[in-house]
Amino acid sequence: MKISFENPDKVNGLMTLTVEEADYKEDVEKTLKDYRKRANIPGFRPGQVPMGMIKRQVGPQVKMDAINKLLGENLQKYITDNKIQMLGQPMSAEGQEAVDLEKPAPYTFKFDIAVAPEFKVELTEKDTIEYYEIKVDDKLIDQQVEMFASRAGHYDKVEEYDGDKRDMLKGDLRELDENGNTLEGGVTVEAAVLMPQYIKVEDQKKLFDGAKLGDIITFNPRKAYPDNDAEVASLLKIDSAEVANHTGDFSYQITEISRFVNAENNKELWDNVYGKEADIKDEKQFRETIATGLKGQLEGDSDYKFIQDVRAYAEKKVGKLQFPDAILKRIMLANNQDKGQEFVDKNYDMSVKELTWHLIKEQLAVANGVKVEDADVRESAIQMARAQFAQYGMNNVPDEYLKNYADEVLKKRENIDQFVEAALDRKLSATLKKVVKLKKKKVTLDEFNKLAAPAENA
Repeated sequence: MKISFENPDKVNGLMTLTVEEADYKEDVEKTLKDYRKRANIPGFRPGQVPMGMIKRQVGPQVKMDAINKLLGENLQKYITDNKIQMLGQPMSAEGQEAVDLEKPAPYTFKFDIAVAPEFKVELTEKDTIEYYEIKVDDKLIDQQVEMFASRAGHYDKVEEYDGDKRDMLKGDLRELDENGNTLEGGVTVEAAVLMPQYIKVEDQKKLFDGAKLGDIITFNPRKAYPDNDAEVASLLKIDSAEVANHTGDFSYQITEISRFVNAENNKELWDNVYGKEADIKDEKQFRETIATGLKGQLEGDSDYKFIQDVRAYAEKKVGKLQFPDAILKRIMLANNQDKGQEFVDKNYDMSVKELTWHLIKEQLAVANGVKVEDADVRESAIQMARAQFAQYGMNNVPDEYLKNYADEVLKKRENIDQFVEAALDRKLSATLKKVVKLKKKKVTLDEFNKLAAPAENA
C-alpha cells in the first residue's frame, strides 16, 4: 500500500492511500475459505459448497470489509508513526471520486485530515496569576448553621396565619357560583394544602392576611396563579386541560395552620448533621467543624476559579490559532446529523474556543507531568456524589456508599469524559499552583461569587 500525506498550510491535511490487490488478497481468500467451511446451503454438504458460489454470494462484501479494515489500520498507523495530532476523525475527501470495487485494483482513497495548529505555551515562576482565598467568616458559618437548622426543621400547629413565617394551610375548597353559593356539581377538595406566600398576585395573597382557624376565605385560584395552569390543576386536583372550565371564585375554610420552625441549635442537630460518631459536644465545636468543612469546599471553588484564570492567561499568551474550519465543520455536522447545519453554524465558534483550551490544557499537562489515572477519575465521581448529597443536607454519607454510587455513575460511558476533564482540571490546578507565582487575595464569599460569575458565563 502506498500512502502520501500533504499538509501545505499545517492544519488542512490530505492523505492518499493506494490499495493494490496484493494488500488484501490473502485476507479475502482466508475469509472466504472460513465462510465455505461454515456455509449451510441446501444441496451441498458442509464444507463442499463450490468456491465460485461462495464468491458470488459474499465475495464483494468480504472484499469491501477487508479493504475498509486495511484502510483504517494503515491510516491510524501512519498518523501514530508520524505523530500527526489529528482533530476528530478522518473525512472522505471532498474531491474523492467514487471507487468501483468491481473493477481490478489499484484503488485510490483520499481523506481530509484536520490537524491541530502548532503552538507552544509554557508557564513558569515568571508568570503571575491571582488566587482568591475565600474567608470562612462568622457570617458564612451563621448561614450554614441556618441552612442546617432549616433542613432539620419541623411544622408546629398554630392558630393564626403569618405569611412571613412560611405557614402552611390545610382547608376545604369549594367552587362557588356567580352568587357566591357552593356550585352544585362543582369542584370540591378536602384538606387542600395551600401556602399563600407563593401566590403570584398581591390582591389574592392579601386575602389570607391574619386568617385564623375556621375562617372562610373567598379567592380565585385562576387569578392567584395566572399563566400557571399546572399550579391551579394541582390545587384543584383536576387535569390542566380542565382549568379553563373553572375560572370563578372558590371558598377555602381553614382547618389547620402549620408553622415551620427551625431545629434548635443543640446536640440533636449536631448529631443529625455530622453523625453521632463525630461526638460534637458544644456549639463552638459545631461551628469549628462547619468551618473546617467550608474551608475544604471553598478551596475547591478557589481552585476552580484559579484554573479558569489560568485558561484566560494562557489563551492570551497563545493568541488566536488557525484551525481547519471547513473540515472541522464537516466533522461537527457528521457527529450531529440529527441537529443539522444550523446547529453547527450556531455552535462552531464556541466549539473552537473549547478546543483551543483543550489543546492548551493537554500541552500544560504534558509539560508538567500531569497524568490522569483511573483512580483520579473515580475520585472526581466521588466528589460529585458528595456534593450532590450535601445539597440535600446529607453531610455524613459513608465513604463506602459514595464509592458505590460513583461506580454506578461511571458504568455509563457518556459520563466518563466529564469526570476525566474534572480530574485533569483538579490535578493541573494543584500542580500549577506550585509552578506559577500566586498573587493571593482574601475575599468574602459574596465577593468571590461576583468575581467567578464572568468566568462561568464566558
